[in-house]
Amino acid sequence: MHKHSHSRGHSGSNIKVAFFLNLFFSVVEIVGGIFTNSVAILSDALHDLGDSFSLALAWYFQKISEKKRDAKYSYGYKRFSLLGALINSLILLSGSFFVISESVKRLIEPQPSHAKGMLFLAVFGIVINGLAVWKIRKGKSLNERAVGLHLLEDVLGWIAVLIGSIVMMFWNVPVLDPILSLAIVCFILFNIYRNLRNTMRVILQGTPDNINMAEIENSIDATENVESLHDLHIWTMDGEYNILSVHIVVKPDLSKSDIMALKESIRTTLKNINIQHTTLEIDQGCEHAGNCDLDVER
Repeated sequence: MHKHSHSRGHSGSNIKVAFFLNLFFSVVEIVGGIFTNSVAILSDALHDLGDSFSLALAWYFQKISEKKRDAKYSYGYKRFSLLGALINSLILLSGSFFVISESVKRLIEPQPSHAKGMLFLAVFGIVINGLAVWKIRKGKSLNERAVGLHLLEDVLGWIAVLIGSIVMMFWNVPVLDPILSLAIVCFILFNIYRNLRNTMRVILQGTPDNINMAEIENSIDATENVESLHDLHIWTMDGEYNILSVHIVVKPDLSKSDIMALKESIRTTLKNINIQHTTLEIDQGCEHAGNCDLDVER
């Protein structure tokens, strides 16, 4: 238990460092984008600002989501982590439409950009975002891995700006800046769609993407002394903490100790298939006889 708490605290520390790095560089990007007259840099500033806000929300809601269940929230507060994803996606969506409108204007009436300034900011961006990726990727949690991949996308975006600035230093192609901006925004919109889709799937209690219903059903059904099962339901609280409930019919002559051993066996099997919370209703095959031994396991 102590090890789990330490890992969780270490995760919060990594996210905190990545947040301050991103927030600092977002401010630098906004100033630099205005100075270099580059909508590509401003669009990436939007992306990094969204990342910073996302990290801040992840940091804040992580503390809330660790609260134990109470009378208000019987499953606990884990689903609060979804609020950050929703709010962040909506902010990025509105900002992306603004950048698109500005980029289209630049395509119609191209304006010169400060290529050397863009080059300097691109190198700075690769270094700062690279540090954030290195810091967050030292963690082992699923949350840190997801954030690390998101920050890695920022590094790739800055590499694109770097290439574009080098080209504009040698050739007068101001239209390249809004083209890069639109490419970055399209990439952001794709991620917004993916994040919203995954978030809504969790909210609507869809089966988790990393869970195979047929595999789980077969695993339970193959357990010794299990005759059949029905009412199998699987959902997730936050995309990581998965929940299962099922009604299992067992042989009528099983003793209480046999049933306890059966439940322990099923519980162990399900934990190995990424199910963290299990509710088992056991029926000893006597549903119509009137003397069923029903047991609920949380």
